[in-house]
Amino acid sequence: MSPTASVLNRIALRWVTELLGLPEGTGGGFVTGATMANATCLAAARDAVLAGHGWDAAGQGLVGAPPVTVVAGAQAHTTVRKALGLVGLGRDRALLLPADGQGRIVPRGLPALTGPALVCLQAGNVNTGASDPFGPLVDWAHENGAWVHVDGAFGLWAAASPGTAGQVAGVAAADSWATDAHKWLNTTYDCGIALVADPRALRSAMETAAAYLPEDATLDATLPALTPPPRPSEPMHVTPQSSQRARGAEMWAVLATLGRDGVAALVDRTCALARRFAEGMRAAGYTVANDVVLNQVVADFGDEARTSAVIAAVQEEGTCWCGPTVWQGRAAMRVSVSGWNTTAQDIDRSVAAVIACATRSQP
Repeated sequence: MSPTASVLNRIALRWVTELLGLPEGTGGGFVTGATMANATCLAAARDAVLAGHGWDAAGQGLVGAPPVTVVAGAQAHTTVRKALGLVGLGRDRALLLPADGQGRIVPRGLPALTGPALVCLQAGNVNTGASDPFGPLVDWAHENGAWVHVDGAFGLWAAASPGTAGQVAGVAAADSWATDAHKWLNTTYDCGIALVADPRALRSAMETAAAYLPEDATLDATLPALTPPPRPSEPMHVTPQSSQRARGAEMWAVLATLGRDGVAALVDRTCALARRFAEGMRAAGYTVANDVVLNQVVADFGDEARTSAVIAAVQEEGTCWCGPTVWQGRAAMRVSVSGWNTTAQDIDRSVAAVIACATRSQP
């Protein structure tokens, strides 16, 4: 509740919504990470769709409530499943829509939805970087009266660059969005962002009330009018936590340093470096299992045993760090290029190190 933290929070949130092209007046708050950002948005979604059917979820809970239909893509990130469990909608109840070879929902044969419903879409598959086709999916969801939530832990930042914004075209028409600053924005951990188009829905789900706590209006009276209304609420009223650090200060510092053009350049440069990494893998005769559309590369070295051996050797060798994943049923190495100071020379050294490790791992 520091006045300084309040000012930096509200400026940073305004800058984020402007950078991402989200609707004016979008409400939000800073949380621990993408898992909690998804949970925060889904709690607001849950309460809003149930309120539309005459049920007060915040006051009465879910016992006896109308069932909420949840729809997600077959390649939805595990944090979405976890968040659905946290807000009482169930990790395993979602109706899963089929995905294509890059992890995008296929917008054909979409089911009719009745009753309270919410649809979870994805900006930036954690393996391939691919995003769902938001235009037709958001239209279908809204025509069926559903709330649309977008898990955009890193992929939502594609909207910040004219060069990649087309990959998330239509995302601004959703109702809520979760993203994270510790990936592409290079903040530390503990800097997730929950954004909701209707700030009243977010506040209704998260508001804290106690006689000893000041109302927003009391606190706001001490602050200069730095942003147009509607004014963002204090963090305790729009996030799950009451006691929390001033996360917005870190976000403000990054955006004040980079500016709009700097964020776009960061996105563009790291995407180009990911393509450079992929080209090096292909040139050496190894399989790149995804279309490199953002900053993610999936490399395949053959069978599971060899791929695991290559990953272990790369991590031990130390030039770069690449982790394991499973993509389309095959073990693979996942590469994510997001460092603000990564250079083309770094990529070339990393490619050489991976090739050397793969060569030594040959049977």
